[in-house]
Amino acid sequence: MAAVVRRNSSSSSSDRRPEPNLLARVSNSQIVAKGKQVSSDAAFVAKKLLRSTGKAAWIAGTTFLILAVPLIIEMDREAQYNDLELQQQSLLGVGAPPQK
Repeated sequence: MAAVVRRNSSSSSSDRRPEPNLLARVSNSQIVAKGKQVSSDAAFVAKKLLRSTGKAAWIAGTTFLILAVPLIIEMDREAQYNDLELQQQSLLGVGAPPQK
């Protein structure tokens, strides 16, 4: 009978796991995981900030249109009316308008 040569099972090629390369070790590191979490959190905060800033800009813009624009228009009308009165007084020769 022939002698059976047994191989050590720990050195078997089927049980041997490939050693991870540098890229795999770096991408699985704790620092990379923390960096991904921080960047994800920063993106979330930036998105919330942009959304709330947009809402605030909308509120400020519509408030300006409703409150300030009619006031500006009315002040312009009054200035035009005062200019028209001064022009009529100068054409009619009524004299110098009283100083305020």
